[in-house]
Amino acid sequence: MNFEKPSLIIRCFKDLQDYTDRFEAMKNFTENRDADSSDEIWLLQHHDVLTQGQAGKAEHILTPSHLPIVQTDRGGQVTWHGQGQLVAYFLFDLNRLKWNVRTLVSFAEQAMIDLLKKYGITAYAKADAPGVYVEERKIGSLGFKIRRGRSYHGFALNIDCSLTGFQTINPCGYAGLEMVRLQDLLQDYPSFEQLCKDLVQYLQNTNFFNDLVVKSE
Repeated sequence: MNFEKPSLIIRCFKDLQDYTDRFEAMKNFTENRDADSSDEIWLLQHHDVLTQGQAGKAEHILTPSHLPIVQTDRGGQVTWHGQGQLVAYFLFDLNRLKWNVRTLVSFAEQAMIDLLKKYGITAYAKADAPGVYVEERKIGSLGFKIRRGRSYHGFALNIDCSLTGFQTINPCGYAGLEMVRLQDLLQDYPSFEQLCKDLVQYLQNTNFFNDLVVKSE
């Protein structure tokens, strides 16, 4: 019944976002939300940065570079974020949705798979290596933190980003893992703005939320 479903706010950030600022904002939102707070998804691009997961190992950073390294509290190892990548942060009350961590991971992976399918790209998830792949190359990464039944962090989908940041690391802790972008797979690929619209439409068609409000930030 509709009244039992949470409402969802989708915030679309036009400008490049500082990773540390968004990280602190996610933690604050999660800490201060209550049982009546709407769930939120934040769609954005970051300034170039390497982020190290909670169990991240320093040896996965192969080459010293100018890139800042931020220690974060999501799962997983080191990854790169920057312009040309769609980042979606999922600020969900999992208890209210009656989801567990696996449900959340599957939801995020399936959202990326379905977005890519719209553009004729066949992508898939792997049980033993979270994320989304096209012909054994990784196009979408993900990692989450769950705190008192509430999630934050999310996924990063490569659109037309530079791959040089990935080349300084073992992406997600996998030596030799090749990354791929929409730009490498399509001549006429969707922009960040178009993919945000696609994801909003996708979320409107899911059956998990009651009302959905989109806000430009």
